[in-house]
Amino acid sequence: MTKSIFTLLAVLSLVVVSAQNKSGYWQQHVDYTMEVNMDVETFQYTGTQKLVYTNNSPDELNRVYFHLYFNAFQPGSEMDIRLQNIADPDGRMVNEDKVSRISLLSDSEMGYLHATSLTQDGNKVNYSEEGTVLVVDLDQPIAPGEQTTFNMDFKGQVPLQIRRSGRNSEENIALSMSQWYPKLAEYDFEGWHADPYIAREFHGVWGDYDVKLTLDKNYTVGGTGYLQNADEIGHGYESPGTKVKKQKGKTLTWHFKAPMVHDFMWAADPEYVHDVQQVPNGPTLHFFYKDDPKLLENWKKLQPKTVEAMEFFSKNIGEYPYDQYSVIQGGDGGMEYAMSTLITGDRKFGSLVGVMAHELAHSWFQHILATNEAKHEWMDEGFTSFISRLCMSEIMDSDKDNPFEGTYKGYRNLALSGKEQPQTTYADRYALNFAYGISAYSKGSIFLSQLGYVIGQDKLMETLRKYYTDFKFKHPVPNDFKRVAEKVSQMELDWYLTDWTQTTNTIDYTIKEVEAKDNATKITLERVGLMPMPIDILVVYEDNTKETFYAPLRMMRGEKDNPYADIERTVLEDWPWAYPTYTFDIEKPMSSIKAIVIDPSQLMADVNLENNVWQAE
Repeated sequence: MTKSIFTLLAVLSLVVVSAQNKSGYWQQHVDYTMEVNMDVETFQYTGTQKLVYTNNSPDELNRVYFHLYFNAFQPGSEMDIRLQNIADPDGRMVNEDKVSRISLLSDSEMGYLHATSLTQDGNKVNYSEEGTVLVVDLDQPIAPGEQTTFNMDFKGQVPLQIRRSGRNSEENIALSMSQWYPKLAEYDFEGWHADPYIAREFHGVWGDYDVKLTLDKNYTVGGTGYLQNADEIGHGYESPGTKVKKQKGKTLTWHFKAPMVHDFMWAADPEYVHDVQQVPNGPTLHFFYKDDPKLLENWKKLQPKTVEAMEFFSKNIGEYPYDQYSVIQGGDGGMEYAMSTLITGDRKFGSLVGVMAHELAHSWFQHILATNEAKHEWMDEGFTSFISRLCMSEIMDSDKDNPFEGTYKGYRNLALSGKEQPQTTYADRYALNFAYGISAYSKGSIFLSQLGYVIGQDKLMETLRKYYTDFKFKHPVPNDFKRVAEKVSQMELDWYLTDWTQTTNTIDYTIKEVEAKDNATKITLERVGLMPMPIDILVVYEDNTKETFYAPLRMMRGEKDNPYADIERTVLEDWPWAYPTYTFDIEKPMSSIKAIVIDPSQLMADVNLENNVWQAE
């Protein structure tokens, strides 16, 4: 087990540091009240939406936009056409002949979502559909600091399950209802984010939801929000000892409220088992899965592991702020939502725990720290991958030596493939799914694990906790995280954020030469890649004693603490980036040296590990 990885795991229980207010920050606010009627035979639904919108921006708004996500699941949509033209389409979205499944949908199978009427403060407005976006010209501008109320009638049809949301999934879940309602687009300091739904993920306005769902009474519903009429509904929600009255009629109306979220998901199936687990001094966990004997054992075993994962994340990032979280079988893989997740459930146990841990971690890195997934997908996917791998290492006692080994291997494959694009690339405009996936998940995760190499593992974990404290229930951007890390570490880190995320520069340092110099040894290092880094050097002597040398990067304007407390360290002069080579002396004869290693932790993402080691002949 490498010392740096051991240190990283050891410091996870450090206390949360105090918060600082972010001056000049503002964000919009929404209050949704919706009533929806779902026909489970036709999978068509109608709804009403009252939306109170608060303009906290300094700008007067003359237009607003709504997302109509279900319109993506129609032949000829932007999602369909992109699927037909990308070289490596998502395998879930094409058939065995690599034909877009969306292109094959019939009128009764495709999705749609349409506004049938819309008013602003009681006055009709002009609106038009443009694919997955509703463009609304306002009756009256919304001045800074003012509220306005939109009232909308809408209708929709749930598509066959193709991506994230839909009906009748491969595991026969009836309804996976994500991105199902007209959702107001976000407006922030950059302007409107009325992005078409092509493939990637989302950005939403913080607010409160009050939702009533009416559907067949035999269906059990789980998802975002607290059920307000639990003792009337039953289905496993009722208080212990409550006798639920038998309901007359064919339907039930479920009433949910969700405070301070930026999305609302629900799922429903007539064969759901509903289990409940309580996290000690934490939220109530709900589990919904098919009543299928082959699933039962793994889903029962999953529940205490979810308790462990919830405790791990609350301890190491910040306390989970809601009183409830639901793990729901549904969707087409794993996808995070407010207070809940949809995951496929017919998996081996390790895979089931893994997808739960990843999606639960997204409750912090997306649904509390709400980055824009269309522009900064590496922050939510990468940060989630980083912390969930540490969680799995602890709760499953796996990959203790290096939980990030596969992550670095994936990044190097991309970096050396010639197909990498900068992480600043808009999520839908990566040329390949392969490049997007590794950039968002692997390279995004390495942003953190490698930052621990730069500033120290204790400072990394302190940064994560302070980031949570400072930016929970906000929309942080990359510079926000960098500034937190700078304040915690007392180092300058603009070079790190810039090179790693805004370029495809690679890291490659080599031991260029080792030569005898009287009774000492002269070592010359070379920077081959363009991205700068501070350098740790481990020297192992013939008698198996060790010492390390540390060459800080001059532009960091600081030094990390010794990551190897039991090994003596010598801090060398700073290495300025413009100098391609760097030389230092060891006051011992060359004959006494067995090996020299650059970055023994292997947390620096050097693309060529072969030139990082020198061994005596």
